[in-house]
Amino acid sequence: MKRTYQPNKRKKAKTHGFRARKASKNSKILNSRRKKGRKKLTV
Repeated sequence: MKRTYQPNKRKKAKTHGFRARKASKNSKILNSRRKKGRKKLTV
């Protein structure tokens, strides 16, 4: 049986990367993480 997590750096960045988050609806996720004071904003 194939495992569910098949690591792939490009896929990871494309889905959860900074640019992906920035492009989302008025970068809501990024702004909320900034407001909370997260050390790391993205992956």
